[in-house]
Amino acid sequence: MFPDLTRDDVFRIETRRLWLRWPQARDAEAIVRLAGERAVAEMTSQIPHPIDPVGTDAFVIDARRGNAEGEGLVMALALRSAPATLIGVVSIGPHPAGPGAHLGYWLGMPHWGAGLMSEAAATMVDAYFAYAGGDVLCSSAMTENGGSRRVLEKCGFVRQGSERHAFPARGGEREVDVFRLKRAEWSANRSDG
Repeated sequence: MFPDLTRDDVFRIETRRLWLRWPQARDAEAIVRLAGERAVAEMTSQIPHPIDPVGTDAFVIDARRGNAEGEGLVMALALRSAPATLIGVVSIGPHPAGPGAHLGYWLGMPHWGAGLMSEAAATMVDAYFAYAGGDVLCSSAMTENGGSRRVLEKCGFVRQGSERHAFPARGGEREVDVFRLKRAEWSANRSDG
């Protein structure tokens, strides 16, 4: 999915306030602490609450392997002022429910409300369309997760409707709003901005 450019762990993307870098073993403790917060975990399909530290180690290993093989791109978020300290994760990988690519993310609660996830997600969307060559990017947000829906809308995603999706970490299905962004829409948004 992603080219050789992104397949080395020195690859990073800098934004005005963030570094997006490959996850590292030292990030596991921050993932347990931040993603393990009930308010964060319960808005995701894959993060259990309470979170399993062993599973977190496996996540980092799998993310690094997937990045190295070009299967997707999983990036740790860190403030530029503290690049070694993970505050969230943003990723693009194969769509779990069908063809194409899927944008996923979470951000630690201490950093909510500052526009950091919008900044990170927009950067990953740009990377996907610039480097991966895909034509469509999908995402979803639980219907009650207004913050996540706003992130997607700020990135240019268009709501397609609602569906029930599997949420393995929640023990069943949940109602989600489904979003899609086409390359042409992304390109037009960049031209307008």
